[in-house]
Order: sequence, then C-alpha cells, then structure tokens
Amino acid sequence: MSLPKTVPRIARTARFARFHAGRQDTSCRRFATAVGDHVSIVEVGPRDGLQNEKNTISLETKTSLIERLAKTGLSTIEAGAFVSPKWIPQMANSDQVLQHLLEPHDLPKHIKYQFLVPNSKGLESFLALYEKQAPKDHEPMEVSIFTAATESFAQKNTNCSIAESLTRFEPVFSTAKAHNIRVRAYISVALGCPYEGPDVDPKVVADLAVDLLQLGAEQISIGDTTGMGTAPKTRILLKTLAAAGVEMQDVALHLHDTYGQALVNAVVGAEAGVRVFDASVAGLGGCPYSPGATGNVPTEDMVYLFETLGLSTGVDLPALAEVGEWISRETGRSNESRVGKGTLARARRKQN
Repeated sequence: MSLPKTVPRIARTARFARFHAGRQDTSCRRFATAVGDHVSIVEVGPRDGLQNEKNTISLETKTSLIERLAKTGLSTIEAGAFVSPKWIPQMANSDQVLQHLLEPHDLPKHIKYQFLVPNSKGLESFLALYEKQAPKDHEPMEVSIFTAATESFAQKNTNCSIAESLTRFEPVFSTAKAHNIRVRAYISVALGCPYEGPDVDPKVVADLAVDLLQLGAEQISIGDTTGMGTAPKTRILLKTLAAAGVEMQDVALHLHDTYGQALVNAVVGAEAGVRVFDASVAGLGGCPYSPGATGNVPTEDMVYLFETLGLSTGVDLPALAEVGEWISRETGRSNESRVGKGTLARARRKQN
C-alpha cells in the first residue's frame, strides 16, 4: 500500500490529492480559525505517561486515574496498550482496564477511549474483549498505531523498518474498518531522533503521513519524542505537511518538553491551524526507547496556554490540577506541571 520512495514528489502529492478529494464527510471535520474556537486535548497519561514507570502501577490506580480524568471535561483519553508485556510491562493489564471501561459506570458518555495496538495481534486481542462486552449504547472506542520517522528508531521501537511497519499496518486498518473502529497513527521522532540526531527530514515525515492517511488513518499524531523540536523546525515541518496535501484538521501534535520548547511549539502549531494536541497530566511519561527524553508536556500547562489565548478546551483546570497532584503522589514522582501546582496553591490561598 505504501508508495515507493522512487515515485516523484509531484506524483505522490497528486495521488494523495485525488484520494483526499474522494473522502467523505470532510466538511464536518473542518476546524474554525477564528479566536475563540476549540482545541481538543488527547490525554495520554494513562498509557504514554505510565508506560515508562519503573514501579508497577496497580490496576486500581490506573482505572482511578482514567475515571478522575474523565470527570475534568477531557473528551479523549488514551487508556492503555495491547502490547507484549515483555517489552512494556506496565501495560500488561490493559485488557482489565478495557474490561473496566466497558462495565456500567457513571462516567460522562461523550468520552472517546483509545488503546494502542502495535500490529494485527494486538488489535485481535483488543477486539476479542471489545466486541464481546461493549454495550450497544457505548461510545465507540478507537485504536492507535505507531511508526517512526527514522529507520534507527523504527528498528529499536518496532523491530522492523519503516516500510515493513506500513506493510504490517495494512491488515490492522482493514480489520479495524470492518469493525467500525477508527485508527489513529503516531509518527515518532518527527523533530529529532536519539540515534540519528536533531535533523529529521520533514519530507520523510510528510511522505509517511500521506501513506498512513491513504491506508485509512483518521488522524496523524506528529511526535516530538525527544523534545528536540524548535519553533522554526516545527513551522517548516507543518508547511511541508501542508505542501504534501495533508490538511491540518488531520494533524495532532505530540510534544515532549525535554528542552522546554513544547508550549512554544504548540503555539506554532495553533497558528498553523492544528487543533488537536496530545498531553499528559502532571507531565507523566517519557519514552523507553528514547534515552534522556523527559515527559510529555503537562496537560494542565497546555490547557492554561490555550485558554489564555482565547481558545476553549472544555477542561476544568482546577479539577485537572487535583488529578495531577494525586497521580504524582500515587506514583511517587514529582509533579512536572507548574500550572497545576500554581493553580492549587492559588486555590488554597483563597480557602485560607
């Protein structure tokens, strides 16, 4: 399904333009560009945030975290991953997390839950439980897949080349479509690689995004896994994506704050028309295959940023800050959200 790299750029772009023109219901997915419109936050703390924790996180803590997050106004939560426990031990009980979410509860009904699946086997494990227990009135869940923008990271993270990963994804997309499951695609190390350095070719990222959209991805999450991204690099990457025919309505940004540039890059993304951003409560996370990479940008900081820019998120910041403080205590790690800590300190001063 993926296009050979020998195909001229103009041919790749023309083919994607024809594909994009034939997509259905694109009008209802467009984002407004006026000040005051909506930014969607994809909360990745329960999966991407917890997967790198050294101490085992209990099922009770995981489900409680998801439930607490669900009550803050977030609309999308990445809840777990159907991956081999040999590689990501922290995700070993994701089937129990899914089962818990499929049971009757009083959580808001509008929330979309996502589970990461690396291949067909992971999707089959997800579907075996989901298809059996999902109630008819349940909000459809989604799955996500991941590949990388460099060959070195792809080999380390997925044990295959980029081209091989696309081939592996073909049955994932076809099976998901047959079960009416939406698929989100991550492209890791799009703005810097721990093995190949900070200069990742934006055209490679754009080509990969086009291939994934053609396969059937509903959204492409562009990952700054190492936090090496800067404002100029982010701007160039987004322009390259647009030139390849990728619309910003199909793009999300997944930013890490290793060098303190995540919020700057988020503003660049918003200015370019991106309206979906991944974030992790209290800055939980990192990447087990990216040495030295610190956590994702804190959700609290991202919410505060966009709200102060006049962009609504629908998230209750004080409630979210409480969740961030709670999970930091539960995991025995520091709360990386300055906004979260400041919000709580202000609230407590008012109480006194």
